[in-house]
Order: sequence, then C-alpha cells, then structure tokens
Amino acid sequence: MALVFDCDVLVVGGGIVGLSTAYALTRRAPGTRVTVLEKEHAPARHQTGRNSGVIHSGLYYRPGSLKARYAVRGAAEMVKFCAEWGIPHEVTGKLVVATSREELPRLHALVQRGRENGIPVRELGPAQITEYEPRVRGIAAIQVGTTGICDYGAVAARLAEASGARILYGAEAVAVDRRAWGVAVRTADGRIVRARVLVNCAGLHCDEVARLAGDDPGMRIVPFRGEYYELADPSLVRGLVYPVPDPAFPFLGVHLTRGIDGGVHVGPNAVPALAREGYGWSVVRPRELVGTLAWPGSWAIAREHWRYGAGELRRSLSKRAFTEAVRRMLPVVEESGLRPAAAGVRAQAVLRDGTLVDDFLIREAPRTVHVLNAPSPAATASLPIGRDIAARALAHL
Repeated sequence: MALVFDCDVLVVGGGIVGLSTAYALTRRAPGTRVTVLEKEHAPARHQTGRNSGVIHSGLYYRPGSLKARYAVRGAAEMVKFCAEWGIPHEVTGKLVVATSREELPRLHALVQRGRENGIPVRELGPAQITEYEPRVRGIAAIQVGTTGICDYGAVAARLAEASGARILYGAEAVAVDRRAWGVAVRTADGRIVRARVLVNCAGLHCDEVARLAGDDPGMRIVPFRGEYYELADPSLVRGLVYPVPDPAFPFLGVHLTRGIDGGVHVGPNAVPALAREGYGWSVVRPRELVGTLAWPGSWAIAREHWRYGAGELRRSLSKRAFTEAVRRMLPVVEESGLRPAAAGVRAQAVLRDGTLVDDFLIREAPRTVHVLNAPSPAATASLPIGRDIAARALAHL
C-alpha cells in the first residue's frame, strides 16, 4: 500500500530562517508541498521579533566564512525584498566608534576586514564623528554606508504569506519518528504530520529537535538574554552607533540603534538566561536550566570568561553601570534618560569543550537538515540562508 504524505518538506520553526526556507523551497521547486510547524500562535515571536532590526553589512565577519558571504549578499537582498513588498526599511549607515587608544588596533583591523569583504568603509577622526553624530564622542571611528534597519517581524509575515506553505500555528513538535521512507512528527496537541524530509529550524530549541530525531547534534543551545533600554530623548542619536567589539566574544557590545519606528534602542548586554525563552530574571524553567548546567561547555565558558560575564551581570543588575557603558560613546545621556525595553534571547550554540560556535552550523542526517546555529546576522542573511537550506532539503527528496 502506498504511503500518504501530508507534505514533501516539513519545516519545524516559524522564525525568519524557517520561513525563508519555506519561501525558497516553493520558488526553487514549484509544486513542492511545504508545511511549517510553529509552536506559537504567530510567526517571529522569539529571536526574529526581538532583535534590534539591523540589516548588517557583513563588516565583522571572517572573510570566506558563511557569515561574511551570507551577510554581504543578504543585506542587499533584504533591502530589495523590503522595497518590493512595501516593508518599512532604511539604509542608514552606521558608526563604529573607538573611545580609547587601546581600541585603535581593533578598529583598524575592522577596516581591513570590511575591505576584504567588499564593504565600503570610511575612516573618521573626532571632528568627522560629530558631523554624523553631534553628541557622540570618540577618538576615531569608521563609517559603514551599507548598514540599514527594517521590521523583521513584517518580513517574516510576508515570507509566510508569499511562500504558499501550509503553516500550522500552536503546533509544538514533541516527537519525531524517522524511517527509511521519511519522517512523522507528533505535535503537542496530538496531530501527526508525515513528510519526506524534515528541516529543523527550531532556533532556541534546535538541539532538542535534533535529539528527538535521534541525532546527536554535538552541541547545546546555551541561552543568553540581551537586555535593552530605550532613549527617552531619541533626538540624541541620528542613526546607528556601535562600540569596537572584542573579537574574543560573539557579542557586539552595548550599542545605539535608531529603529524603523524612530525610537532608539540601547543595548544589549549578554547574561545567561534561566530558560530558553527567559526574557527576565523571573522566568526560570528548571528542566531547561538543569540541561544547561549539565552541559560541560557551559562550565568551560564560565571558567574562561568569568570576568567578562561579571561585567555583563553588573550591567544587568545596575542601571547605573549600564548607563556608564553607554556614556563612553554618548556622554550626555543620564540614568533617568534610559527607559526599560523588551529583552531578547540569543540561541548560542556551545560545543562540549566550551567553544562558542561563531558561524552558521548546518548538519545533515538521513532525510533531515538541522540548522544548529543561526546567529546574527541570520535575519539579515535569511534569504540566501533559506536558499542554501532549501537546496539541501530538495537533495534529500
């Protein structure tokens, strides 16, 4: 008796990467039946809808890496996609500002990296900084013209509609049965969905979905919460202002981002979250916390980076400390001028030895594609990433 499939490709996860994959599948292979399972009741409820909305240029990433290739290509495609579909966006450019002489070698290294990635970079002195941002102070900076902003929640919603995929909301994957013929996924509400190929784009839960499928991902998601404030007086900043990042960490530091709505977000810091969707200190899920603490890589991170972590924790618990970090670039800001804003959680893949996976990590198994690390600039680069994942999924068909 012939097997009956509900779809050809089943995508777990309705964030921007999962929806870009669905969009790419139906364009690359018209007629392919695609279903997306999303445990929330709307798309983009977690990482996609809780980031700073920046269209990254690709400045920071190692030449030749997936991040660099995807970001440079993805930034141009995202601007074009937003323009075609009438999604609010703007190519604003940004400044990366050095506030001490110790940061100058790292700033110069960024100039070189940007040029290797084909990104136009202009070097600025103190007087030129104030031409772009009158209230920002620094001893040197670089100006990157291809950085922009958009509404990624609106992008995700448009991808969902334009893909033509069947999207099941409120459908959390809780069991996966993979056989030679394909896969069957059971959702929390008892539905069974049968597909020829499974694509795991579950973000904060991608390692759990991999294990449900019977695969050892070789990593764990360790969630880091990014906490934001917003400027009470958004006129203090014209555009996007970043500090010089520390290359030892995959975080960019506290920065100033004028969003598409005109408000200016300040942040994020990076502190361990006590749940995978732990958007505040009060959100604790014991099973998830025990899983994080049981992973040897978590302790390796703590041993190696405890000083950095202590600083982030201090800025989380003390608004005054957070304000001090901001005042390095924006001296006029006062503690009273910062208002709490919604936090986000980053799904950071960590290897057993404590290595923070810095690039995209995509692994394949029989009839399965697992996206196990999709860090920033995943939203920027979601269109080319989606095509890559779609090509891999179609190859399994």
